[in-house]
Amino acid sequence: MAVSKKQITLKKRSKKVFKKTNKKSVKKKVKRTLKRPRALDLRRFTRNPVITPTLGSYWESEAVFNPGAVIHGGRVHLFYRALGPDGVSRIGYASSQDGVHFDKRFPHPVYMPETVAESAKHYPYTSPSRLSYNTGLYISGGGWGGCEDPRAVKIDGRVYLTFNVFNGWHSIRVGLTSISEDDLEQGRWNWRRFVFLSPPNERHKNWALFSEKIGGKYALFHNLHDDNPARVRVEYLDNLEEPILLFDSLDPHLLPDRKLVWHNRTRSVGPPPIKTRYGWLLFYHAMDKDDPGRYKLGALLLNSKDPRKILYRSRYPVLEPDKWYENDWKPGIIYASGAVVKGETLFIYYGGGDKHIAVASTNLEEFVRKLMNNEHAIFSIKSAKVA
Repeated sequence: MAVSKKQITLKKRSKKVFKKTNKKSVKKKVKRTLKRPRALDLRRFTRNPVITPTLGSYWESEAVFNPGAVIHGGRVHLFYRALGPDGVSRIGYASSQDGVHFDKRFPHPVYMPETVAESAKHYPYTSPSRLSYNTGLYISGGGWGGCEDPRAVKIDGRVYLTFNVFNGWHSIRVGLTSISEDDLEQGRWNWRRFVFLSPPNERHKNWALFSEKIGGKYALFHNLHDDNPARVRVEYLDNLEEPILLFDSLDPHLLPDRKLVWHNRTRSVGPPPIKTRYGWLLFYHAMDKDDPGRYKLGALLLNSKDPRKILYRSRYPVLEPDKWYENDWKPGIIYASGAVVKGETLFIYYGGGDKHIAVASTNLEEFVRKLMNNEHAIFSIKSAKVA
């Protein structure tokens, strides 16, 4: 059938009108959307977990997790929490040349203060008549006594460990001990007599020393909450051998909710603060009341001269419990308690699922820059597609 010139002209015009209308409709149908957050570049090691429980061990057969970390002599040294059939937490040791492959691991606990061991024996659930490990009964990482969740720093030629002394929920205290760098190198576990940093008959957990003195004094981070939301709580001590405790710290189980959605339930500090040229980098654990039971990791940057002041805070978690080893025994747990800087790389060591030890890493300079520039979470205007 022949097509007239008039029909061809009308067809061309209709195409033009459709195209113009379509483009205009796309431009009009614009909505404000949140792009996928740019991660703060915290990458898990592909062969996680790096340390797992030892089958048949009398002290670490049930769980190894929540390690403290220092770097010395070119090696990364981990001091980790371990649980055996008796449910008592002890401190184990492993080291690595590259930060991810741990080729040295001590076969016995390297630290377990006798006074803590004795107190654990007298705790009701560890009496000889009940010496059976029922992880369902105990919330403190599946254990019922001992020294928990060590955090490690090097200061003036010594390695200091802070740890939680759990002896029932009525009394959780923070202990401190140390060892010389020379003893660490030689594998001689000549720890100094431990002292308590927190008062008795109260609940205090997860305190951490700064890795260098500030204003000539030892700095101790002890609480994420302050009356001012732009501050955290740090105290200064003249002496770590016989510390004088004259400050108050809130019960970590009674911290108030925050407005920021993903961390409205703040739980605890992570590894000891990490010194950068921009300030002290601090990781912390938090939960969302709309996503309960999942420990997520966030980041803060604190003022270098007055670390009570918060300079920057991550808008989103930098690490969430999404891998199998973070949900194996106790689901939804990422608990970071150790960090070291090796070259330009920051290594974060954490307990996964209260059972395994894993590691994540990032370029320290880039991470802090992104945190300061908020590059990990941006809003933008995007055109909506027209169906």
